Amino acid sequence: MMCGAPSAVRPATAKTQDIADQVRSQLEEKENKKFPVFKAVSFKSQVVAGTNYFIKVHVGDEDFVHLRVFKSLPHENKPLTLSNYQTNKAKYDELSYF
Repeated sequence: MMCGAPSAVRPATAKTQDIADQVRSQLEEKENKKFPVFKAVSFKSQVVAGTNYFIKVHVGDEDFVHLRVFKSLPHENKPLTLSNYQTNKAKYDELSYF
């Protein structure tokens, strides 16, 4: 992986689901709603001064959200941050930088 360039989209892993779960409450607070389902489907990552994770999450019915989660460098010892998100996404919407 080249530093600064996002990786190719890959299927979500248990680690991806854990990252999504850790920012779920931040998203639910911003959207002022609870999601009945919160299943990570795919992701890409970008190495910066830490790591950005772009995660496609199924949130029920035919609805998806795209999350951008920032993980700081280990020595900074900071929690994961929901940097940005996009709602009203569909299963086949491309997971791209936002």
